[in-house]
Amino acid sequence: MTTPPTSQNNVPDASEGVVVLITPEVATITLNRPDQRNPLNWATVKALRRITSELEQNDTVRVVCVRGAGGNFSAGGDMRGYVDLYRCPNDFEAFLRDFMRMLDQIETSKKIYVALIEGYCVAGGLELLLACDVVLASSSAQIGCGHLKFGQLPGAGGSQRLPRTIGALRAKYLMLSAEILSAAEAERIGLVSKVIDDVEFDAAASKFVGRLTSASPLGIRGVKHLVDKGMRMELPAALEFELKYVHDYATRSEDATEGLMAFSEKRKPRFTCK
Repeated sequence: MTTPPTSQNNVPDASEGVVVLITPEVATITLNRPDQRNPLNWATVKALRRITSELEQNDTVRVVCVRGAGGNFSAGGDMRGYVDLYRCPNDFEAFLRDFMRMLDQIETSKKIYVALIEGYCVAGGLELLLACDVVLASSSAQIGCGHLKFGQLPGAGGSQRLPRTIGALRAKYLMLSAEILSAAEAERIGLVSKVIDDVEFDAAASKFVGRLTSASPLGIRGVKHLVDKGMRMELPAALEFELKYVHDYATRSEDATEGLMAFSEKRKPRFTCK
């Protein structure tokens, strides 16, 4: 993406394989072990869990982008490290719980998480993708489950979020075949929000994030809340939930009224998050 303003905070930690860039409204988390295609080992998962917790307390950050360094998002877990974890069942359970809780923090966050997918996004990388709100993929990206190729199973929510995203039949096919999909095919089945040409990827991603930061903060938060909570309900209950939430937003929110006034006065809205 384009270089953030000089007011950013740059928080690298080579031992954890993560770099965080924070501007007043956007944080970018970069998985930063490119020589290994950005594996999600325990140290990295712990770092991501800490970072997402800290970002949740930062009221100025509205959008969080997650990406990988070196042309790949993440090729998954640390396969060599798993050998030691498997020999210590308590440690392996703790690792899985850390991974799952980190993804839960992303999924339930009040902020919008945007996954920026380039190169390989496989196994644990796919599980991280599935917890995000929007997935933008470069046209050359390659996405899949891949666990079963080496006799593994998704253990951080992948077997549950994947069928809820693309349907049970497609999810089981991807898990059983370990097939890696092109970005275009991933978009076709609903695993990717939008595919962008490689050359235009950074600029288009920045433009999309700019749209989010210029929109109503309450409105954006409302979209995420409506979809995520409603998807866990039966349709009649979800429709009633939507009606009450939208009624409250429209009649009590200054942002909702400001949007209407801006439209009638032919000007840009000035949202206050009230």
